[in-house]
Amino acid sequence: MALREKLEEDIKDSMRNRDQARLDALRYLKFAVQAVEKEQKKELDDADMIVVATKQASDRRDSIRAFEEGGRDAMAAKEAAELKILEEFLPPQMSVEDLAKLIRDTATEVGAASPQDKGKLMGKLMPQVRGKADGTVVNQMATEYLESLA
Repeated sequence: MALREKLEEDIKDSMRNRDQARLDALRYLKFAVQAVEKEQKKELDDADMIVVATKQASDRRDSIRAFEEGGRDAMAAKEAAELKILEEFLPPQMSVEDLAKLIRDTATEVGAASPQDKGKLMGKLMPQVRGKADGTVVNQMATEYLESLA
């Protein structure tokens, strides 16, 4: 089933089940997809919808961090619940071990041997992990790996 169809079906199911929190999260995702479609003047395919869902998930993670730092646990919990719903539209996330191996292999491939080579490494790495890993985590792990080489 295409992601667009899954989104529409999940919205209908949420309305039937009167699950307002889930409905709100799904509608927000649908709105974000429609905004990108309007901007690009084309209907998004599954890959493009994953990019939008990834951006929405990243925004939620940032909000969770900000709310936790501000001591607003109720808002952080709400954002975490929405993040869990959004993750249903993302490919399975890479494990830390798989990500570390990919970073090592990619660093070897591009010849990255110090923190100054981070741009080369990230340029090659990010297209491979888009939607499968949080960019902040990838960035942090790549930095740590390159610093360990120096």
